[in-house]
Amino acid sequence: MGPTETQPRASPAPDHEVVIVGAGFGGMGAAIQLGRMGIGSILMVDQADDLGGTWHLNTYPGVAVDIASVTYSYSFAPNPHWSRQFAPGAELRAYAHDVADRYGLRRFMRFNTRVERAVYDEAASCWTVYLAGQPPVTGRILVVATGFLSQPKRPDIAGLDDFAGKVMHTAKWDHSYDLTGRTAAVIGTGATAVQLLPEIAPRLARLYVHQRTPIWVSPKRDRAIPPRLRALFARLPVAQRLARAANSTLLELMLVTGALHHRQLPFLARTTEQICRRHMERQIADPELRRKLTPAYTFGCKRPTFSNDYYPVFTRSHVELVTEPIARIEADAVVTGDGVRRAVDTLVLATGYKVWEPGNFPVFEIVGRSGIELGAWWREHHPQAYEGITVPGFPNLFNLPSPYAFTGLSYFFTIEAQMKHIARCLGEMRRRGGRSFEVTSEANDAYFREIKLRMGSSVFTNGHCAPANSYYFNQHGEASLLRPMSTLQALWRAGHFPLAHYRFG
Repeated sequence: MGPTETQPRASPAPDHEVVIVGAGFGGMGAAIQLGRMGIGSILMVDQADDLGGTWHLNTYPGVAVDIASVTYSYSFAPNPHWSRQFAPGAELRAYAHDVADRYGLRRFMRFNTRVERAVYDEAASCWTVYLAGQPPVTGRILVVATGFLSQPKRPDIAGLDDFAGKVMHTAKWDHSYDLTGRTAAVIGTGATAVQLLPEIAPRLARLYVHQRTPIWVSPKRDRAIPPRLRALFARLPVAQRLARAANSTLLELMLVTGALHHRQLPFLARTTEQICRRHMERQIADPELRRKLTPAYTFGCKRPTFSNDYYPVFTRSHVELVTEPIARIEADAVVTGDGVRRAVDTLVLATGYKVWEPGNFPVFEIVGRSGIELGAWWREHHPQAYEGITVPGFPNLFNLPSPYAFTGLSYFFTIEAQMKHIARCLGEMRRRGGRSFEVTSEANDAYFREIKLRMGSSVFTNGHCAPANSYYFNQHGEASLLRPMSTLQALWRAGHFPLAHYRFG
């Protein structure tokens, strides 16, 4: 018997149970968790030509992890073969491929596939994902895993498009271009530049480093891991887990606790600043140069980093630190506000990524229930997400790079917390035999109030952050990238949030 007025036609089944956008560590973590739950109908799409996300795209000279390798990895998939305490980028790429092979994820992946838009179908309880140059696909659940920093930021400098020489962004490094004997200007002195400058400075005939905001740099205790220790890690995994626990605890105390409890523990930031200053004094004798390289903001307001060879770059005779703002770029030169014209043949943009600008949060248009667009909703209501992963009005959506999601320690702790959240939420939906989930507005509002209250103790509220030009802060002046709670607390909450905070249908 065909459908009648009292028997509506059933919606067709979606193409996939889950569509994941992004094949970096976040997307792979979500796919691993889905596999543990027996969900095998997965499509992973990525606009790049291979997996790995950040570690596939960033290949600039000197690229390496800036958190010890034992911490910067999945806890359930340790790698005993790291060559150094801080692994170079090539080893992170290899680790990503190893994880994909170990968990059989490649069969889900489709590369060179850019998502233009995703729209939720309320009647069918699924998402339609529109792909550039390809037919759309549908999925019951959409997981956005595009990363916090995935869209390179090109600086808004007059004349940049008129430069006649070579222009490279660090996220799109051209290895065929030989820097030997060139005269280059590097724009930016963030964490990427800290790694890049020591590698390229010796090759150049002349190097101008244009600094807007200095960065706090601590000593980097980076050593080769002896083969004997690597063999021990492979033979006795508990040894590596202990090393991970020790390193993570130290970083939690130094970076996370100090930043989130600055009002109660201001001495932690001051102590770290003193360590950074002494590190600089040991490497730079010129007091004026030290002054230019010393931040005016409190440690923790902006992402800090570790390096033993960044400061010595500026003591080289052919390197000049330029702190005067750039006025314009000409066909063969960078002109600063004081009228000085510095002729160059190469421009290197170490200007980071879009964060709160349109085109990153979110990367593509996401249209939820009743035609609400996620980016517009965030702009109107301030960036927020329940437990850093779901948003009211957007059923069946897990948005991994959400406001207040990053625990501040290692991105892998954030990934694993979100994996726990996905498991608990989907597990309940499946137990009920449902097709949809959505966080309630009441639960989200209560969480957002809690977050703002917790931020009252942080360095972002109590420190001197105005000069930092930090991407931690959104357009409303809120430090909405970091989750203001300990890593252990975030992990616990991900597996114990009240199921009543969701509506299941």
